[in-house]
Amino acid sequence: MKKTLAALLLLGMPALALAKLPVVASFSIIADMTREIGGDRVEVVSLVGPDQDAHVFQPAPADIKKVSAAKVLVLNGLGLEGWMSRLDKAASFRGVTVVAAKGIKTRQAPEEEHAADEHGHDHGELDPHAWHDPSRVQIYIKNISAGLIQADPAGKAEYQRRAADYAAKVRTLDDWAKKQFAAVPAARRKMLTSHDAFGYMGEHYQLKVLAIQGVSTEAEASAKGVAQLVRQVRQEKVTAVFMENMSDKRLLQQLSNEAKVKIGGQLYADALSGPQGPAPSYLRLVRYNVETIMKSFR
Repeated sequence: MKKTLAALLLLGMPALALAKLPVVASFSIIADMTREIGGDRVEVVSLVGPDQDAHVFQPAPADIKKVSAAKVLVLNGLGLEGWMSRLDKAASFRGVTVVAAKGIKTRQAPEEEHAADEHGHDHGELDPHAWHDPSRVQIYIKNISAGLIQADPAGKAEYQRRAADYAAKVRTLDDWAKKQFAAVPAARRKMLTSHDAFGYMGEHYQLKVLAIQGVSTEAEASAKGVAQLVRQVRQEKVTAVFMENMSDKRLLQQLSNEAKVKIGGQLYADALSGPQGPAPSYLRLVRYNVETIMKSFR
């Protein structure tokens, strides 16, 4: 009898080992961080996929099912996922909610960016793109790790170990990026992008970042604003001009033509690339963006 019971237990062990903590992340960058920290103990689904825009995402009925089935919901916060409260309510989510950016020192958008636009929409004053500063990502790592431990206490040691390893990789990458930018005179560290997604990066690495749109891709740039930006690009001799992987490129192309500057490449702002692209993970995204910016600075 004991042998039979032992055999049954052994047969059941693979099934138990395969049971993973179901996690839903709001968008691809947060999903990647969560997978790095969770490892084999988690199954992470991203609502907003690679090369997609979290600012304008519209949840589908299938997304309600994903959130309903999850034990952990990981968000960026800072107003990025304005659609999440409706989705959360529709899914009757009762698990652990992790706000990855909770506790960071936030950046406020310039006054002209967070005023209501010509259609009467107020896009908020906080810049949600804190992941572009690796030093702030250390807080993301702590928050995500704590949330996974709360939902799965048995995995505490594993989550803490993986979080420490990941934090070390992010610090190493940050040190490398600082050295890259430090090699360029401060007067030449100027860049222009489609929307104001790189403010935290600019603050951290002492770059001057100009943008056509505000911190949300929903904000519409006025003709007057574009004309002012063209003059500023010419006056300050900005040569580093970049498209983004999930933005409408027509407005940037127009500005590039009027200011007579070439577009230096594509940056990854609010989403990872696909698996075969140059930025399939957060660490690869940071390295790719820094290398692409440095090519134009040089």
